Amino acid sequence: MAEGYFPKWRQQDTGTGRVIAPDERLPWPQTIAMGVQHVVAMFGSTVLAPLLMGFDPNLAIFMSGIGTLLFFVLVGGRVPSYLGSSFAFIGLVISVTSYAGSGPNLNIPVALGGIVACGVLYAVIGLIVMAIGTRWIEALMPPVVTGAVVAVIGLNLAPVAVKGVSATSFDTWMALATVLCVGLVAVFARGMVQRLLILVGLLLAYVLYAVLANGMGFGKPIDFSIVANAAWFGLPHFAVPVFKPEAMVLLAPIAIILVAENLGHVKAVSAMTGQNLDRYMGRAFLGDGLATIVSGSVGGTGVTTYAENIGVMAVTKIYSTVVFAVAAVIALVLGFSPKFGAVIQTIPGPVLGGVSIVVFGLITVAGARIWVQNKVDFSDNRNLIVAAVTLVLGAGDFTLKFGNFSLGGIGCATFGAIILYALLRGRSASTPAAM
Repeated sequence: MAEGYFPKWRQQDTGTGRVIAPDERLPWPQTIAMGVQHVVAMFGSTVLAPLLMGFDPNLAIFMSGIGTLLFFVLVGGRVPSYLGSSFAFIGLVISVTSYAGSGPNLNIPVALGGIVACGVLYAVIGLIVMAIGTRWIEALMPPVVTGAVVAVIGLNLAPVAVKGVSATSFDTWMALATVLCVGLVAVFARGMVQRLLILVGLLLAYVLYAVLANGMGFGKPIDFSIVANAAWFGLPHFAVPVFKPEAMVLLAPIAIILVAENLGHVKAVSAMTGQNLDRYMGRAFLGDGLATIVSGSVGGTGVTTYAENIGVMAVTKIYSTVVFAVAAVIALVLGFSPKFGAVIQTIPGPVLGGVSIVVFGLITVAGARIWVQNKVDFSDNRNLIVAAVTLVLGAGDFTLKFGNFSLGGIGCATFGAIILYALLRGRSASTPAAM
């Protein structure tokens, strides 16, 4: 029987511990609830990245929805992924725009030209993979490398979450309370509530924060006036790219980092679902590349498949691609509605930080899962050294500078892992390095 371009998404009733495959779906109310949870999971990073670069966060949310739908169509609805703002662009965008660190970035058009160039290179890589397969990429980035790169993303983002909850003692304790709320839901809840552990845990922590801060005065109260003052509908702030060769040359190589991220994410989902998704790898690269081109063309950030949402899939065991189409539509609504954006902006920093601690930790574990599922042999010193060095470079945010060019922790870890594995490929020892 010929396979259609899109799957038929057989409806399944959820049960605790049951895996919902990419070509299956839950009843619509549960699907929508899962979509909301994925929006919550991506929201912090998708908003934080543009804020750090001086971009419009509402536009970033909107373009994440556009990018995810574009990706969904390109892969035929067969690879569950959400596309959000990529952190790999932050250092270089700040460098090429000389951004001061607060307020709107007046040189966004220059960065946009580089983001579009990166998307073009990424899309070309996708077309090559579609034509000749992934063997050459897998030779450069075997499981030990992709697992390390995925884990590094979580470790590199960890300081962002921790610093965000370190302003006061109350913030720190509230972040831990949020982690506990998510953990309690994950372990003791049952059925759909357990599947929605991130969303339900966040709501519990939100209520607890409101009681302690607004009701008892222990922390900074939640300001609901921003919701009342926000318009129901409004357009994001679009911008047009300016193509400067120096910016394009600096930003285009980020495509290699995005390839490593996407490869690791697809491998992680393959391992978790038990389905081989390699045949969709080229389309996944092409979809991500086109989404980055479209986003950069109108003023948005570069995008990437989100490990945050893979972390949510890992713990909920729901991989239905329909959920991500629903999440994308919700993001489009948020992008066009300052009112809805304002509601989510009322989420207290310590609560969002606590959720981020959980999600970033799940990303790190997803990288380790790639090693386990692919039976990476750490008695081989080559694998041991590659993984060890990569983790420390990324977690420590090791940065290399070449004149005006700066390669941050994730970039150094990604390229370092690829190069180190290639250099050590010719010879490997079976005795582990001395501890």
